[in-house]
Amino acid sequence: MNRIGSWRVVLLGLVLLHGTAMIANADPRSDYILNCQGCHRPDGSGMPGGAPDFRGVIGDLVRVEGGRDYLLRVPGVVQSELDDARTAAVLNWLIHEFDARAGDFPKFTRDEVSAVRHMPLTDVGTRRAALLAKIGR
Repeated sequence: MNRIGSWRVVLLGLVLLHGTAMIANADPRSDYILNCQGCHRPDGSGMPGGAPDFRGVIGDLVRVEGGRDYLLRVPGVVQSELDDARTAAVLNWLIHEFDARAGDFPKFTRDEVSAVRHMPLTDVGTRRAALLAKIGR
């Protein structure tokens, strides 16, 4: 390998190492930006006919019976490449970020995410409608 080729290998290694370190140190907001906002938008407003709006709703969903289970089994959580601990952190962050009324709620944990997220919902729309009816929306 010539001198230029060697430098390219070293440079590529440094870029990959830096990228890995950035991912390992990602915060929930960054994880949301990289993994969720494409469908749920930067402001949590979602997309009509697609990803739902989080704003002013998600704090109620986390408190209603079946709401936590729903949130852990929606396609975005089930298919996420984030590990269970980072998924829990993102869920906790977005509840406070997009629902000012959320206040205190039992925080999602790595173990809670791990126990449920491998069982995707087959009736997401039906389940969401039932939960929204429970909270009066």
